[in-house]
Amino acid sequence: MENTPRDYSHIIGWGIDADPKNDPTYPMKRRTDEEQRGYTWQRPTQQPIDVEVFHSIERPNVSAVFGTSTPPSGLSGKIRRLAFKKSENDYGHWLPLILADRINVVEGIIDDIKNGKFPNIIAEKGMKADWQHNRSGVIQKAAIGAFVIAAVVAWKWGKSSGAKRSR
Repeated sequence: MENTPRDYSHIIGWGIDADPKNDPTYPMKRRTDEEQRGYTWQRPTQQPIDVEVFHSIERPNVSAVFGTSTPPSGLSGKIRRLAFKKSENDYGHWLPLILADRINVVEGIIDDIKNGKFPNIIAEKGMKADWQHNRSGVIQKAAIGAFVIAAVVAWKWGKSSGAKRSR
């Protein structure tokens, strides 16, 4: 650390904000450094919490306003509950949330079908536009999907017929 220069004036723009008269907020803001002590503003009234709301374990409280359009439910909700027990800087927080999102899509489709509403997955995923503008990609995805399905069916069929032979 002895070799680290103390003068950075050779760097273009260094210290540009050091002069308070050059600060665009200077005359309007009274400098008190209260920002370092926490909330520096009147906190909004807390929105009533009538559904389960997840918040980071790094936060001491729930944010004043939050979304409640889809409260956690089902398997995806259980996975989210587990994820929010971990810190936000942990893969154990983010990877389960990604998995929960995927599971929530399937739960939504199942719920739609249970309610008599069949989703138009082709239109919702934009497959018509994909076919128009990326036909080779659609064919590649279909081939990979068919291969995976065929491999699973062959594996299951081979497994069940092998059990019959051993009798």
